[in-house]
Amino acid sequence: MQTNFDGVVSPKRGKVRDIYDLGNRLLIIVTDRVSAFDVILSEGIPGKGVVLNQISKYWFDKTSDIIPNHLISTDVDDYPEEFHRYKDVLKGRSMLVKKTSPLPVECVVRGYIAGSGWKEYKDSQSICGIPLPSGIVESARLQTPIFTPSTKAEIGDHDENITFEQTVDLIGRELAEKLRDISIALYSKARDIADGKGIIIADTKFEFGIDQDTEELILIDEALTPDSSRFWPKDEYEPGRSQKSFDKQFVRDYLSSISWDKTPPPPPLPDEVISGTSEKYREALHRLVD
Repeated sequence: MQTNFDGVVSPKRGKVRDIYDLGNRLLIIVTDRVSAFDVILSEGIPGKGVVLNQISKYWFDKTSDIIPNHLISTDVDDYPEEFHRYKDVLKGRSMLVKKTSPLPVECVVRGYIAGSGWKEYKDSQSICGIPLPSGIVESARLQTPIFTPSTKAEIGDHDENITFEQTVDLIGRELAEKLRDISIALYSKARDIADGKGIIIADTKFEFGIDQDTEELILIDEALTPDSSRFWPKDEYEPGRSQKSFDKQFVRDYLSSISWDKTPPPPPLPDEVISGTSEKYREALHRLVD
């Protein structure tokens, strides 16, 4: 659930990751923590951190022809010496990465209409200011993927969808257009690869930063994981309804079913929800990587 290493500076803790600042590099450890509705839950999902880390590594490799990423190594022997004695903890769930200046935008790409996008479409027939045709049903595939950015919220706060023009106001037109085009290219390549492995990637979120050494734009954080994306089993896909998934939607559905008000403290998760979610994460990894 969290890491604490003797003789090592304390990490910055995100919703899921413990991040150790090593000067010009970072060591990111993916824990088994799980958040829902921007609240970190009390229980973890066994093995989740390893799954997320391995899937990110897979996609960083597959998409490096589109844009460089922050990954340096996942081999603990390449980490600073003070971490070597914690190899059993770090193996499989950690990566040494470049340090960047993160951009203040979450780059969401939607290839299917679901979640907050479906809700917004029903209200306005548009998503993030992008008008869409009438008559689209829930979970339908869009004719072309759309870029629907959001703000990056602090822990405990909620991300907010913004328009492309609001993104331009935040970071400038040239960079906003570059983020949009790269995000759609990344999503499109990953969608096609996953489709051949029986997974529909309905939507996903990317984060980018400016490399502090080279000043170039690179892909950071995680990439196309079940935490940052909606993964649906292709063989069970049926437009017009919500879909079964390989992600933490299993957790969200349970929390919605008990009418939790989505504010701390979170309710406890039953054992069957924890084990069921763990199985879904592992299945996503095996389908992609095996």
